[in-house]
Amino acid sequence: MAVVKAREEDIDLLARLLRAEAEGEGEQGMLMVGNVGINRIRGNCSDFTGIRTIPQMIYQPHAFEAVQKGYFYQRAREVEKRLARRAVQGERVWPSKFSLWYFRPPGECPPTWYNQPFAGKYKLHCFYEPTGEECSNIYNTF
Repeated sequence: MAVVKAREEDIDLLARLLRAEAEGEGEQGMLMVGNVGINRIRGNCSDFTGIRTIPQMIYQPHAFEAVQKGYFYQRAREVEKRLARRAVQGERVWPSKFSLWYFRPPGECPPTWYNQPFAGKYKLHCFYEPTGEECSNIYNTF
């Protein structure tokens, strides 16, 4: 059962984001981008209060650089669609399991990002999860 509502066009949109944001990080890295996106929808906290759908999450101003680049607008492939479905179904992996933010710094991961603690690194991306005080919803099981 899906943890967020998703029509087929939402899966396609999320799949395009996964590829555009993290294709170089492989399937695991793309799934992690999906984790962060789904967490933003489910968390309903911090900078993501009121974000309830996949399109709202993806097109939130300043949320993802990829939506400004042509590569994002290319058709999704089956591998990315499969990963998007896994994220929508609630599959989460560390360090993105509870993360709301990630980025690729030019050097080492800073200890905080948007005042939230570092959760871990996967390849070149650093992941940051909110505190329970900031966003208790993110730690609910599903």
